Amino acid sequence: MEKLKAFLRKDTTAWHIMLIPGVIFTAIFAYLPMAGIVMAFQKFNPVKGFTGSDFVGMNNFKYVFNLPGFYDALWNTLYISVLKIIFGLLVPLILALLLNEIVLKRFQKYVQTAIFVPYFLSWVILGGIIKQIFALNGPINQILGGLNIEPLMFLLNNTWFPIVIVITHVWKGMGYNMIVFLASIVGIDTSLYEAAEMDGANAWQRVKYITLPCMMPIILLIGILSLGSLLNAGFDQVLMLYSPVVYESGDIIDTFVYRLGIFDRQYSPAAAVGLFKSFISLILVAFSYWTAYKVSDYRIF
Repeated sequence: MEKLKAFLRKDTTAWHIMLIPGVIFTAIFAYLPMAGIVMAFQKFNPVKGFTGSDFVGMNNFKYVFNLPGFYDALWNTLYISVLKIIFGLLVPLILALLLNEIVLKRFQKYVQTAIFVPYFLSWVILGGIIKQIFALNGPINQILGGLNIEPLMFLLNNTWFPIVIVITHVWKGMGYNMIVFLASIVGIDTSLYEAAEMDGANAWQRVKYITLPCMMPIILLIGILSLGSLLNAGFDQVLMLYSPVVYESGDIIDTFVYRLGIFDRQYSPAAAVGLFKSFISLILVAFSYWTAYKVSDYRIF
């Protein structure tokens, strides 16, 4: 108790001063732009500004919900996001289990580093690389040609484009979850494996009855927390790779807002879509954290 009182009496002015730049940065770039929400309820005119533009209530939302491309973008967002969440968990989990079985630890570290490197690259860089890989004369089509399969225009085909988006997303981000899963495997009590081995359990049985059950809390936690990003299908990735030809299967909510606001200059409808997405995302994030707390006792505060 005396230590607590001494801590409370300690002058913390210097620490609070150090927080000022971060508070200012957050206020300017996170909270101040929230005033733009009013655009969703106005017929916004850049010349008149927020105070001079006419108030139209929910008309922008009615207009947006009647646009033919809105529901396509919503479906594409959900479809791509769900696939990203599923394979974004499954592939790193399999890689972590396989890497854990490698006996040569130096080789394991090399493979782990090679898998993790793409995570640090931006989609601006990877977008150019992926376009070359999946080009009509790229290495993928050259391999298909060697198998007597006709070349495919992956990035200009509405069937293949979402698949390429999911595959490249998983490839870029699988290193991060793989590290998390490997850390979870390392934390498992080794005596469980020793006892199972003495009972005659093979490698697959040890994975099935020890590794996976012990990892289940972290697997569920990552999966549940991923629900908060269900409406974020990867704006920067899709923007780098898509074209008008694949709007039918590749246009997501974020790119829909981008085109509506930047190219069509329909600022208020674009703000309405953005507000709709933010509201749904808020509900999803709250639900995911509540579920994570109930399932895994995970809490932020």
